[in-house]
Amino acid sequence: MSLQTVTMPFPARLKTPLQIDPVLFTITVALLLGGFVILASASMSISDSSSGNPFHYVERQFLAALIGICGAFVCILIPMQVWRNLGPLLLLVGFALLLVVLIPGVGYTVNGSTRWMRIGVMNLQVSEPARLCILLYIAGYLVRHNKSLRDSFVGFFRPMLLLVAASVLLLAEPDFGAAIVLLATALAMLFVAGARLRDFFIFFSVAVITMAILAISSPYRLKRLTGFLDPWSDPYNSGFQLTQSLIAIGRGEWFGVGLGDGVQKLFYLPEAHTDFVFAVFAEEFGLLGSVTLIALFLALLWRIFRLAIRAAKSDRLFEAYIAVGIGTWLGLQAFINLGVNMGLLPTKGLTLPLISYGRSSLIITIISIGILLRIHHELVVDARPTNRKSSKRRRK
Repeated sequence: MSLQTVTMPFPARLKTPLQIDPVLFTITVALLLGGFVILASASMSISDSSSGNPFHYVERQFLAALIGICGAFVCILIPMQVWRNLGPLLLLVGFALLLVVLIPGVGYTVNGSTRWMRIGVMNLQVSEPARLCILLYIAGYLVRHNKSLRDSFVGFFRPMLLLVAASVLLLAEPDFGAAIVLLATALAMLFVAGARLRDFFIFFSVAVITMAILAISSPYRLKRLTGFLDPWSDPYNSGFQLTQSLIAIGRGEWFGVGLGDGVQKLFYLPEAHTDFVFAVFAEEFGLLGSVTLIALFLALLWRIFRLAIRAAKSDRLFEAYIAVGIGTWLGLQAFINLGVNMGLLPTKGLTLPLISYGRSSLIITIISIGILLRIHHELVVDARPTNRKSSKRRRK
């Protein structure tokens, strides 16, 4: 086993053995398994109360992980050129999902938000697959229209128009957090692709002002926004979630109270197994465990962005933009979730990737990792001397 790849037997039709990035694979598995452990601890009480089965949520999350792993395996089989060619179709699929969920009787409403569709054994949160579909299309657009993006406002405006339309549909659900993550991720991809700073900052400023107006104009969002600034002023109403989260984090001290011994998850902390699972983790594993978890996420991002750099150096810009998009998306979502738990940001309803209970998020995250593993495989194959000339011909 080398430091760069692990060679695995694979069907002959792939022509070369599958090359797996051992670091990316190991970090992902560590976060996934750690997520199951803390999810079991955080959800046991509410699972037993709601269903009579203390492992109800863990079993559902495990099924989602299996679906995601199967999806990731399929993605590893698919050449990246296929994803590039399917970009327009994926864009249509993404918008179709965002539109269909708003149709009365089709979308499933929870806590006033219509974000889900019932499909078989689970409810699909449409913003998750739609985001991935849109980002794959944008990566292809950045390759096809890179010169226009760098030289004119029109090249920048076209993808922004699509993103605004997608954001409007997300806000109609409403899903303010998903809209922010999609916009920020796409802007990062455009910036890396060479968008002019003037165009970038004009749109960025307009987006920030618009989001601020939307947040202030909605009493519900304004209450969330102001509640996190001073949660102790109303600890039993608007500040209840955050105060309970801070109490949980504070109780953890240096080494935590021990796995399963946390108190705040016992019906004190709302959404302990979803939005605030990090607070339960911090209570039971302390500062040392929290730093370790954050370090794992930073290592994951480092590996993903390193993959993006390798792809760019190999003149695989489509793959590089995808890696930048996935890395930005996962990093931003983790940052927002941790910030919410620690009182640095207002509540957004975003899961902690690979850790929180959220089947749609888990499935799409694992599938995204599968796409990254495919990128690594193709980079390793292209780096072999016998494949360099043929890969250059394919790119031309």
